[in-house]
Amino acid sequence: MACNDEWQVAGRRKGAARRGKQASNPKLDPHQVSACKPDKQKIINAMNELRGESFWMEWKDLLSSAPGSLQHCVCYGLGHFASCVSARYQLAMLLLLLETLQWAVVPCMILCFPSPSVMPSENICSEGKRAVCQPTLFYLMHCGKALYNNLLWRNWTPQTLPKMIIIGNSFRGIQERMLQREFERDYSFLSNVASVCDETSLPCSPRFLDVFNDTALIQFPLENLNKLPECMWTEPSEPLYQHCQDLEIIQKEKRS
Repeated sequence: MACNDEWQVAGRRKGAARRGKQASNPKLDPHQVSACKPDKQKIINAMNELRGESFWMEWKDLLSSAPGSLQHCVCYGLGHFASCVSARYQLAMLLLLLETLQWAVVPCMILCFPSPSVMPSENICSEGKRAVCQPTLFYLMHCGKALYNNLLWRNWTPQTLPKMIIIGNSFRGIQERMLQREFERDYSFLSNVASVCDETSLPCSPRFLDVFNDTALIQFPLENLNKLPECMWTEPSEPLYQHCQDLEIIQKEKRS
């Protein structure tokens, strides 16, 4: 999003790569984003505020030093950033990060769910069960445990997980807040990978604690994944969450 252009939720324009030109403010499919159009100036103001915070430079340096070349970005669960201040700052941070990654070559899909009734058609987010083919940044601010667990399950091979970088809830923090037996039973993929992922806490100033608290940069180095028993990678069963009372996602079969 260029600051002197009209507000758009951005992605890659079809055919731009084939023409050898960088995309300029393309639009996502309307089914891929909830129907909310925030005030552009509020987003720009939030971006400028974050640029003035010292913790922003630490975020920028950490992501810039991440290995590999990111080719996609997926953002889930952002919330209604037209009316929610926290969601607006979270979006502003994402835009700053994409700016750092040279936005024009990093297509992004943003799915924001301001309420359980607002969901993409045909279960586009698939409860987080998105397969990764190319190096992808997942921006998952304050998302539910099941979404992380589903994302890991869908990409549960030592060849695929290293293609993912997550900015979201600390896996260690999730583990510390749960009974270990329930963590292992209900969120087994999170449980299995928590001890071998490379997790770096992302700082924030006291002013933004409610917005960015408990946030980490999470990566999955192959040498760490190879420490897991080989049998752990064999035919992983899809999570069912039969014992979870507060699942924090809306499962496809339970939607009307």
